[in-house]
Amino acid sequence: MAILDAAQAMGDVVTLARTNPKHLVGAGEPAPTEQNPESSFGQLLINALGNVNDSQLTATRLSEQMITSPDSVNVEDVTIALAQANLALSMTKAIVDRAIAAYREIINIR
Repeated sequence: MAILDAAQAMGDVVTLARTNPKHLVGAGEPAPTEQNPESSFGQLLINALGNVNDSQLTATRLSEQMITSPDSVNVEDVTIALAQANLALSMTKAIVDRAIAAYREIINIR
């Protein structure tokens, strides 16, 4: 991390450099060419639900493999996959429940 010299720091004003294109755009900088926020958020939700589904499928596949061919899979791997799938599903359910509760609260505001 570079230290600022006296020319860069003037009172409360410091010029910041944007090092990541996903960071917020400052004054005078062109906006990054990305998708609109609605499609980005929708894609984020679809990807998150896809990851939860993938973890469930992986846990199911490993469980079936443990039943059909116990020597080909490690018991710890199956246990970890089942725990990860359970955690992902529990977190998804909690998020959905909170979102529904927030929606109901917004609807009831009059």
